[in-house]
Amino acid sequence: MPDATPILQLDDVSFRWPGRASFGLHIPNLTMAPAETVLLLGESGAGKSTLLSLICGTVMAESGRIGVAGSDIAALSASQRDQFRAEQIGLIFQQFNLLPFATVLDNILLPLQFAPKRRKRVPNATTEAARLCRALGLPEDVLASRAGSLSVGQQQRVAAARALIGAPPLIIADEPTSSLDATTQAGFLDLLFEQSRTHGTAILMVSHDARLIDQFDRVIHMDKIAMPLPEAL
Repeated sequence: MPDATPILQLDDVSFRWPGRASFGLHIPNLTMAPAETVLLLGESGAGKSTLLSLICGTVMAESGRIGVAGSDIAALSASQRDQFRAEQIGLIFQQFNLLPFATVLDNILLPLQFAPKRRKRVPNATTEAARLCRALGLPEDVLASRAGSLSVGQQQRVAAARALIGAPPLIIADEPTSSLDATTQAGFLDLLFEQSRTHGTAILMVSHDARLIDQFDRVIHMDKIAMPLPEAL
């Protein structure tokens, strides 16, 4: 039988940024199943990126529970969270977070250095990196290029390849199509959904673009799952 454990589960989670008493976030419940594709919609400032940071364990909730792949994020030390994130979550950052002077290949393979389980799923890492680049419409010779020499749209696709390599069970993407033209965006989404079908990867994609709604299993509106906390005294 398929694993019934949610890939993601948030229960009664509250968070407030230090020094920003006027902004706080409370999420009563959010659950995702393995291999589910979910689009999280919300306006700028609604707390979408804060929610992603909580799920990834880069910031810690004040209260409540965040479970990823069956593990309680709060029960892990900082170093354990780093290791866990590398193994379990493929991240596509809004600002890409590439190493500009490293090659495209080095950037794509970077998470495999910290995630031996992901590395074992890639018999030939260079071949897989090249396959992902082709699928994302990048030039054949891009692997040897410095990441910082690429266009913004190309860098965004390199960041996507880095998140996808090694088939982590959860992909989190923060506005990943913002710098892509319509054709490239379609190819990018096709690759994401192929990853979900082939490897059982769950996809949580954040966007403000309501035109993407029909392509996902489920759409969540940020204002329906999160409530603002009252201003701290």
